[in-house]
Amino acid sequence: MSDSEPFDIEDPEAVAAAAETAVGQCLNVQSDETCVVVTDDRREPIGEALYDAALEATEEAVIVRYPPGPQHGAEPPAPVAAALKSADVFLAPTSKSLSHTRARSDATEAGARGATLPGITEEVFTTGLDADYDDIAAECEAMLEQVEGADEMRVTSPQGTDITFELGDRVWNDDTGIVHEDGDFSNLPAGEVFVSPENADGTYVVDGTIRPHGLLDEDQTVTFEVEDGYITDISDDAIRADVEEAAEQVGQNAYNMAELGIGTNIGVTELIGSTLLDEKAGGTVHIALGDDAGIGGDNDAPIHMDGVLREPTVYADGDVVDLPEVER
Repeated sequence: MSDSEPFDIEDPEAVAAAAETAVGQCLNVQSDETCVVVTDDRREPIGEALYDAALEATEEAVIVRYPPGPQHGAEPPAPVAAALKSADVFLAPTSKSLSHTRARSDATEAGARGATLPGITEEVFTTGLDADYDDIAAECEAMLEQVEGADEMRVTSPQGTDITFELGDRVWNDDTGIVHEDGDFSNLPAGEVFVSPENADGTYVVDGTIRPHGLLDEDQTVTFEVEDGYITDISDDAIRADVEEAAEQVGQNAYNMAELGIGTNIGVTELIGSTLLDEKAGGTVHIALGDDAGIGGDNDAPIHMDGVLREPTVYADGDVVDLPEVER
């Protein structure tokens, strides 16, 4: 199913259980808190499930629906932004991501805690939230112990990846799915540590999942060349066209090397073609171009495109990083 298609729930019990995990374990919604669920016309079934779960936790729950945005990272209508900012807790299952928007960052800066679920499907929702998020948080902590403080990260892969990231003063973040403190934010499903590098040089070859293709075929790859922190060549015509469209608005900022992420969700045993889920898969790496203003960088762009690498080797200041081991 594409993110442009509406859908009906096939397994209501599994969806309800996933919603309870999100509202209870992940967001820890309390009876004296306000909770807003922001959804759109194409993700309303997931929005309604989260709203029902929120109502079990607090009487101060509301659901807001709006037409789907034109692209990932597009700002929502002003009333939606106001609803996010005014709530104690928010959940945002939408077809186009609100993660890298001013509306979302303004809400968390105002003290709201919340989670976005961009492009969420029933399969991603029930698979990614059928997990113990305390275990995922422990995997994130173990990964941070290996990479925090490194000046340089290098990623290689059998497919031809060899790229080096200079981190400078940028700080590693973890996306544990445990969102209990004021201003905390996560994607759901969760499970990654990530950083916005100051510079990067080399080549990375995506052999997993990337928009607009979804899960790449076994013999299909997309190669990106990077120089001085910017993408200089993209081997795929469709992806190149998406980046060029963003560049019409912001120029070189669309080509910015935005993110290095390491998946820590050990419950994800196979890639399914959803960036939201697949970038969290334990033992994978994802590298993103475009916007990084919401993850510790300073680059604004109307695009944030992640590509998942299935078989990475990661080095922190020359030392091999132990990645989570997951059988696939």
